[in-house]
Amino acid sequence: MATLLRVPEVAAGATEVVVSEWLVDEGDGITIGAPVVALETDKAVVEMESEVGGLLLRQLVEAGTSVAVGAPLLLVGTQADADSDVDALLAELGAKVAAPVAEMPQPTGGPESTSAPASNGKRIFATPLSRRLLAAAGIVLDEVTGTGPNGRITKKDAEQAVARKAVPVPRTPEPAPATAARPAAPAVGIRFTEVEHSRLRRAVAARLSASKQSVPHFYLKRAVRIDQLLALRSELNGVSPQKISVNDLVIRAVAVAYAEVPAANVVWTEDAMRVFDTVDIGVAIASERGLVTPVLRGVEATTPTGVARQVRDFVDAANGGKLAQRDLEGGSITVTNLGMYGVEEFAAIINPPQSAILAVGAGTAQPVVTQGAVEVATVMNLVLSVDHRAIDGALAAQWMTALVAILERPLRLLA
Repeated sequence: MATLLRVPEVAAGATEVVVSEWLVDEGDGITIGAPVVALETDKAVVEMESEVGGLLLRQLVEAGTSVAVGAPLLLVGTQADADSDVDALLAELGAKVAAPVAEMPQPTGGPESTSAPASNGKRIFATPLSRRLLAAAGIVLDEVTGTGPNGRITKKDAEQAVARKAVPVPRTPEPAPATAARPAAPAVGIRFTEVEHSRLRRAVAARLSASKQSVPHFYLKRAVRIDQLLALRSELNGVSPQKISVNDLVIRAVAVAYAEVPAANVVWTEDAMRVFDTVDIGVAIASERGLVTPVLRGVEATTPTGVARQVRDFVDAANGGKLAQRDLEGGSITVTNLGMYGVEEFAAIINPPQSAILAVGAGTAQPVVTQGAVEVATVMNLVLSVDHRAIDGALAAQWMTALVAILERPLRLLA
């Protein structure tokens, strides 16, 4: 019996998602629990698993399309169903049958035309977004090979075709007030390609812009000697089943610092100060799909090995688009580290609604004065960005002092 699967609520309160990528093609066999489609929310890409087994009879939504939660998404059935009238099955199940995608209008007569319209009488199908991209670049459908179902041209196919051509994409300027700032127009003859923002990139930009504009940031900087920390890491990696990084130890140290200064483990809300009983810490991950900040829970009760294992799992899940919405919510602070890129110091923007973010730089050999004598030590710079509504300067300084003391005497990370 054919089964109609609908768009699930992959994020709390979400009303729509974007069908990012189909993981199986029409006619393929699927099993219960097998991932069939990647759905993109404002924060992550989540794979939807099939509730039933059988054949994928029909994909009801094109990749790249925004669709409401609860809308029909795909039809699964048997070979007998595939041999029958699939449109009739959809009608019986109460799903609207999408009309075929119309043939893309071909540019003619202008300087952007590169070939004549299709002349073999064969109908060419393309997603609406791919048609717009190709039309803007003056590329006719005959020049593009579709990789979607039944040879349909997808957004990815169009972007690759535009990139190969490497021509400026014409833009129609919108009227704006005389005082409005306008992006500088590219110089005549400059060749460029515009890559459309992903949903995740737009969400990150909106959240961080709002944070910088509405959250009163202030910053504290401390330099910390990490020679003992590096020595401890070396010893732990000699016995730990999971490789431990300096960043893993910093995350653990952040948790211990909150345990010592619990008044800083808070976030601001419009009605009250929210004080946390556990230490939940976000970790910034530059995944293959974009920047995400999954949250480690209860780090105050976790070992360095446990922290390292959880971070590694988050990295794998982020790269595979398997982070759940619950993985991205909560926490009072995020740790972001650019030290592996050689960056010695930077200040980060708070990830709302959290109250702080710790920017970790690279450890470098520097001369330091110890009891009147100059010696060489490995020094790492830390910059703490703080929401002044939630945490005052003195409290932030007290927490930062505790963090530095823990990093410089790291055996406390094992307590």
